[in-house]
Amino acid sequence: MTEPTTGPVAAALRLPRFTAAAVQTAPVYLDTDATIDKAVALVHEAAANGASLVVLPEAFVPGYPYWNWTMTPVQGSPWYERLYRASVDVPGPHVDALRAAARRAGVVLVIGVNERGPHSLGALYNTLLTIGHDGELLGVHRKLVPTWAEKLTWTPGDGSSLLVHRTAVGPLGALACGENTNPLARFTLLARGELVHAAAYIALPVAPEDYDMAEAIALRAAAHCFEGKVFTVVSCSTLSPEIAAEIAGEDAELRARLARPRSALSGIFGPDGRPVTEPLVDEEGIVYAEIDLGRCVRPKQMHDILGHYNRFDVFRLHVDDRPLRPLTPVREPPQQQPPQEER
Repeated sequence: MTEPTTGPVAAALRLPRFTAAAVQTAPVYLDTDATIDKAVALVHEAAANGASLVVLPEAFVPGYPYWNWTMTPVQGSPWYERLYRASVDVPGPHVDALRAAARRAGVVLVIGVNERGPHSLGALYNTLLTIGHDGELLGVHRKLVPTWAEKLTWTPGDGSSLLVHRTAVGPLGALACGENTNPLARFTLLARGELVHAAAYIALPVAPEDYDMAEAIALRAAAHCFEGKVFTVVSCSTLSPEIAAEIAGEDAELRARLARPRSALSGIFGPDGRPVTEPLVDEEGIVYAEIDLGRCVRPKQMHDILGHYNRFDVFRLHVDDRPLRPLTPVREPPQQQPPQEER
């Protein structure tokens, strides 16, 4: 894992220009090997179309726990065990396959996985992996706060992974879904020099009736881009008919609910907050757009919340970036024996 970045200026004004790919698709639900194969194929497809950065959805491997929203905790318990058994270890062979794909394709890759906690049998994290174009595993970010019903599945992460990574496409940070509504988490990445932001989401047809997930995603991306003068690459999963059928079973009303429109949006947004190209809503596909980090410079003259448009003598953000562990041994130093008197 890389160290925190102090700012883009340290990169000697190397301002890359590259093609980014935002993938909107569904996993092969709860089938880890097949989903990894699909992810690898999408990485190579995006690279063949000129992409240097590829972003895949939140919890893509091997899928999102929709049962938390549609069942009681007791009913969902067997599904939880099924997800746990299908999740990945970091490091592990499935991560190695993703690293090899990024290396062969020569792309920077951000992808969401369900990660088995190494310290506790049964613990799961919602994790974003950031992999360099050379296959190096740069970042393992565990979602800080599982959202709403997600608390039935995922353990919270900690501040140790709120990092910005120096990559071939520039200083890159990543957050999962609802984290993109947390202004302090976003500011932490901006203050560490982020110029490219990866935002990974899941389709959410189970949200309240008055909640437009596609609009919410676009608002979050636009806000982060406009406030920080950065680019955001948004990747959202889709909920396929196969997933709906597996979750809903014979419940026709629930199956119809899971097909709700405007549940997913993927796209690429610029430092003015506007989409660089037309976002993809609900449908599967890959959105491509050119990112020119030179466009991040001029807007800062008007509004730089990391510089002249802030008052750090008034506002201070303290971030505890220590990794949290369930056990911290404290060993007493051995007691010295008093010297014996000579006889």
